Parts: sequence; C-alpha cells; structure tokens
Amino acid sequence: MSVSTVAADPTVCAPLPVLGADVTVPLVTGGDVTYAALDYAASSPALQRVWDDVAAYAPYYGSVHRGAGYLSQLSTDLFESSRTTVAEFLGCRADDQVVFTRSTTDSLNLLAAALPAGCQVFVFETEHHASLLPWRDARVTCLDAPRTPDEAVATLERALAARDPHGPALVCVTGASNVTGELWPVRELAAVAHAHGARIVLDAAQLAPHHPVDIAALDVDWAAFSGHKLYAPFGSGVLAGRADWLVDAEPYLAGGGASRTVARRADGGVDVEWHTTAARHEAGSPNVIGVYSIAAACKALTEAGFDRLVAREQQLVTRVRAGLADVPQVTVLSLFGDDAPRVGVLSFVVEGWNSSHFAAALSAEYGIGVRDGLFCAHPLVRTLLGSEPQEPGECGAPEAAPGERSLNAIRVSFGAGTPDEHIDRFLGAVRELVAEGARWTYRTEEGRCVPDRGAAQV
Repeated sequence: MSVSTVAADPTVCAPLPVLGADVTVPLVTGGDVTYAALDYAASSPALQRVWDDVAAYAPYYGSVHRGAGYLSQLSTDLFESSRTTVAEFLGCRADDQVVFTRSTTDSLNLLAAALPAGCQVFVFETEHHASLLPWRDARVTCLDAPRTPDEAVATLERALAARDPHGPALVCVTGASNVTGELWPVRELAAVAHAHGARIVLDAAQLAPHHPVDIAALDVDWAAFSGHKLYAPFGSGVLAGRADWLVDAEPYLAGGGASRTVARRADGGVDVEWHTTAARHEAGSPNVIGVYSIAAACKALTEAGFDRLVAREQQLVTRVRAGLADVPQVTVLSLFGDDAPRVGVLSFVVEGWNSSHFAAALSAEYGIGVRDGLFCAHPLVRTLLGSEPQEPGECGAPEAAPGERSLNAIRVSFGAGTPDEHIDRFLGAVRELVAEGARWTYRTEEGRCVPDRGAAQV
C-alpha cells in the first residue's frame, strides 16, 4: 500500500485534548451521560490546542492584504505564514501553490473549473460525492469499484491506455475511504497516471487527519482536504499542488484580491490583470480565522507525532473490529477485504435492524453519536450492500428481515481525540441493542429516526 499502517506501540500517546470532551447529553431513558463523539469522519471535534491558538489571536484580528495598520499587517503575516505551515505539513514541492478554499468540495470544484480544454477525468465510483461530482463539464469516465488495490491500479491502467484522444487527463482518487476507512494505493495510481501523461488529484479529506500526507513522496499533482475533519472548526479547506493549470485558468471567483490591476477602457468595459499566485483563486476577504485554525491543527498533529497517533488509532481500530466480529448479526463493510489497512472509519449493518433506528438508539439511549445512511458516497455504499437506490423503511420497523439486504449502513469513526471509554461504551451498546432490542419506541420525523416521546417505553 502507498500509505503504510504503523504497528501498535506500547508507548503510544494518550488522546489529544479536544473541545466537548466533558459535554453531557440527556438520555431518553433518564439521566445524563458524557457524549461519545464517534462521527469524526463527518466533522472531528476541535483540538483544544487549536481553539487556544485561535483565541489568543482573536483580539488581533484584522483585514488581510488590504490595510496599513498594525493589526492588518499582523493578520496578513499570520495568513501567509499559515500557507507555509500547510505546505510543510503536506510536503509540497518548491513551486507548488497552496490555495485556501472553503472545504474539500470547494477545492475540487476549483480544480474542475481550472481543467484545460478537452481534459478527460477518470474517477472510481467509490469516491465521495465531493470528488465524484465536480467534473460535470468535463469528459468523465467512471470506473467500477475495484475489489483489491492491485485491481484498482490495473483498472486505471486499462482506462488510461484506451483513452482517445490522447490529450490532457486527470485522475481523482481518495486516500482513505470515508465509508470503509480503507487506504488506497495512491503512489501506485500516481505512477500509472504519469506513465500515461495524466495528472492526479488526491482527496485527502479522510487521510490527512489520520496519516501524514506527503505530496512529493506520493507524487500526486494536487491534494485537497478540509479543516473541519482535521480538528479545526472554522469551515476552511485547502487545494495544494502544481501551479500551471491554476495560473492558466480564469479566476475561480472574480473580485478584489484576485486582481492585480483594473482599468476602465474607452468603450466602457474594464481590463483586468489577474494575480498568478494563489491569490488568483482567493477573491474576497479571506477567512483568516479558518486558515489559522488549519495551520494550528497541522502544527498540533505534527508536534504530537504522527507515528504515535497512528499507532494508538490502530489499537482502537483493532478493538472495534474485534468487538464487532463478536456479534454475529453485525457485518462490517469492506471493499479490499478484512485485512486491508484502514484508518479509524468503519461502516456496518446489523441483521434485522433499520440502520437509522439503530443509530438513533445509540444516541438516545447511550449518548453515542455515529452516522447512518449512504455517507455522501451513494454508489460505493450501494455496491457494498448489493442494493439498488430505494427509500429507507420506517425506523420503527426492521429495515430488512434476516437474510435480506439492508438499504443503508451505520458508520463509526474516531481519531486522535477519542478516549478508550467511548470505544468500550459503543461496543457494549451494540451488544446490548442486538441482544435486547431498543428500550424506547422510535418514529420517522422529516426523514430522520427520533425517539417517540409520546409513546410508552418498551
């Protein structure tokens, strides 16, 4: 695999302090419990270190790139030094650009807008919608889900070799699946892409919070990720990589900051000289707080030591997998097989249960936050479940009878801030729900499964 899994080490670190670690939530069965946040794949809690760094800067907040005052100069320096921090975190090459965006989705839509004319895009059906959908204006080849890393490489090899005409091409691939957590053979896919004259962009949204990402070592042309999955809470993202396509493209947004000079013409129009730096695609007042929070998270993870963080997370992965394997009614979803290296993201179905009902019971009766559904990766989840698009059933009844296929799944995800106790509580709750059933009745409300507080307790 391109990204190796670090072996468990008895000296691994304790969980990193995160916001919300002491938040209590009410249980429908009575009383309160400390909330167990096990939905890191959607949004991770903010690191306390990130929050403290941002709070220390907040009194000095000022306009960026536009003011002569001290606070403006300080904010500008902080904004640009954050760019350097992110470049170091990602192992960028000397001539790479780091563009700040709103999210991974925004980053990949920016790159889609910068594709050269006639570019063909190759993307596996296994991608998150953020990397599956932005290429609508390009010629797209959607590749079937591979069942091994080697098959992924061979599938891409065949597709690129058969492409016609032999013009510009882009491959988009995830680093770690947001459904199964499995690691993809990024370096090998990059080698195939470059051998056929194509470029490759890495969706690192699920990889960057769990593993070091080195653009130069992986030999990818671009990488994209989101701050809110990297323990930074403020809705910023990153697109980092080669500058030429970005410089040649029209600005993603037109406005102040992207323009170097603007002049009126005699005919009433305007002539614009656009920046050739990352500012070309950063029009408008930048989210300096969000950008600084990403840089603070990059520093915090680097200083904590990724080897130790990965080792501890792998211990949690092993514990979750072993615990779920002890429940015969639970099936963990996998594309590459049970032994495939993965980050702290696992999806599963429970025989005889509607997944929304099961997730709602974990929340209402145990104070555990997971996610249910298709996880913005509908083609992949349906492939794994062997099901066609359907509307989910009512949450108060089983989604599927024994032996029948489920319509959606449950996802548990964790990371650097997850305490062991949350994993133990989750596994205990799964065992109890499967053995004893829910202790409360539930109903569907606006498409979600919620406790029916007007009904009697089961």
